[in-house]
Amino acid sequence: MTCIGHCAVKATVLVVDDSPEIQRYVRTLLELDSYRVILADNGYDALELLRHAPLADVVLLDVHMPGMDGLEVLQRIRKFYPKVKVIMCSALNDSEKICQALSLGAYAYLLKPIQHLYLSAAVERCLKKVSSPQPKKRRKLFVLPSPIRPQHPALLLNFKS
Repeated sequence: MTCIGHCAVKATVLVVDDSPEIQRYVRTLLELDSYRVILADNGYDALELLRHAPLADVVLLDVHMPGMDGLEVLQRIRKFYPKVKVIMCSALNDSEKICQALSLGAYAYLLKPIQHLYLSAAVERCLKKVSSPQPKKRRKLFVLPSPIRPQHPALLLNFKS
């Protein structure tokens, strides 16, 4: 096992976001929790990384990116790398995008600004979930709101796994 500081690495997380600031911030949070972090600036780079070395256990994927958006990347990851768990994130609280993410197989949806506790909970949930025993249409998406902004009540649903 590899060590960061004094702790063994739990798993590898691929962070896909076009913002270098978000990448640095999320990397710091994940490394505090003893995860190995790989960064990609866009969906094309993320798919290329997964194609050459599918090392990631979890992908944290921004919804809104130039070129290929996160939902299209999610769809391709589910098709070609079905064992990789995907957590979507976005600054926009868009219930349509959240529903699309669920139907495409996302395991969680974080609203930016991403809070450390929520990120940790979402990644841990992905790592514990081998496969969903429920049919796709009955599976619940783990939606984690940003505590900074008020949320639509319909989106404050799935805090139970």
